[in-house]
Amino acid sequence: MTTPLSVRAIESMRPGDKPKTDAGETLGLRVSCAESGVRTFIYRYRSPETGKLVQLKLGHYPGLKLAEARMQVVRMKELQRAGVCPKARQERDLAAKLEEEKRALQEQEAAAFSVADLIELYLTEVIEDRMIQDARTGKPRRMTGARKPKGQAEVRRMLYSDPVRVLGGTPANEITRKHVVDLIREILARGANVQAGSVLRELTAAFEYTIAMGKLPDDFANPALLAKSSLRTARVKLSPEKGRRALSDEDLRALLAWLPGSGFSVTQKNVIRLTLWTGCRTGEVCGAQWRDVDLKKGVWHMRDSKNGAERHVQLSRQAVAFLTQLKLNATTYLFPSSRSGKPIQQKSLTEAKWQLRHPEQVQNRRVYQPEQRWLTTIDDWSPHDLRRTVRTGLSRLGCPSEVAEAILGHSRKGIEGTYDLHRYEEQCQVWLQKWADHLDGLISIT
Repeated sequence: MTTPLSVRAIESMRPGDKPKTDAGETLGLRVSCAESGVRTFIYRYRSPETGKLVQLKLGHYPGLKLAEARMQVVRMKELQRAGVCPKARQERDLAAKLEEEKRALQEQEAAAFSVADLIELYLTEVIEDRMIQDARTGKPRRMTGARKPKGQAEVRRMLYSDPVRVLGGTPANEITRKHVVDLIREILARGANVQAGSVLRELTAAFEYTIAMGKLPDDFANPALLAKSSLRTARVKLSPEKGRRALSDEDLRALLAWLPGSGFSVTQKNVIRLTLWTGCRTGEVCGAQWRDVDLKKGVWHMRDSKNGAERHVQLSRQAVAFLTQLKLNATTYLFPSSRSGKPIQQKSLTEAKWQLRHPEQVQNRRVYQPEQRWLTTIDDWSPHDLRRTVRTGLSRLGCPSEVAEAILGHSRKGIEGTYDLHRYEEQCQVWLQKWADHLDGLISIT
């Protein structure tokens, strides 16, 4: 039998004394005195959940009175009789409280985290190049982004021109499926199907990254992903029809006669000319640099292409003569912008085409004369159709398929692409010269 605890017994305890234990209904209540003289109430019991001895600190005397400590022990014994371990329950309650505080903090942060913040985070931490600290050397180093420099600029422009413009100030955690669907439908309404698909793809990835980084609640559903599912169910087309336009010889004759006096800028006209001579992508032509062009050998060393492989583009005599004349005013690039000195953008051709075709909708721009406007005597065409025209024209002239594909820089697939590494450069030179002569036969463009 033990003597019940009393206030006098507790206050008489000194550092080093053995713990004193209560008796009766509150058996298991103990008081210990630390070296510092602080007296602490402890409840020692056997857990009904694990069967192990457990000690639970209740508080310090005299902040916690003896009567209060006994009341706590009585309540804990009731829990024990119900099969609940008081300490385990306390830990669960604390964990639940911390989780609730964490969730409240996340919601508070999410409310202040806008769509513009979300997109900027995605751009700077995923899409674009950035400086990070090297874990091995501790020095800063550049980490390459998920896109090439040109692609990085395009993704930033695209996300700011539509999602940020429309939804930028809205808290990201308030964006719903309907917000995204309405945004995509707005883009589709202006006929920009490719833009709509690209915006939806990048916005989906931006939300996924933000959720993964804990910037939004864990149970937040990606609204762009939900919108993609809805649009797919509604059979909304987010990509254009596969291009099938190739200009016939009659179309080419009309185009080449119209081009010199058209509303395209001089630089844009030159891009179209070199595209017709080489069959290269207009974007590749726009970015060409003089350091890569050997006019004596008649070769353009293309260091980077859409498929990531470098190649040597053979130049016809007509192309060499044209570039020789063009080089009299040479800068770094073959086709520089008159304002920035950097290469003109491929999209400038598409924009110029739209302006020529819809002069009545052009505001604060130059006014085109009727003869400068879009060529309407043939079916509509786009700058990329010229590449398809070259490929089709070579076939009409009898060019072997493997040579025509090499001219366009297409990668060969399957086992042939693995074992046949021949580049057909001599044959490309021959057939590109035949193609240039054929264009001369239609109309002189030099």
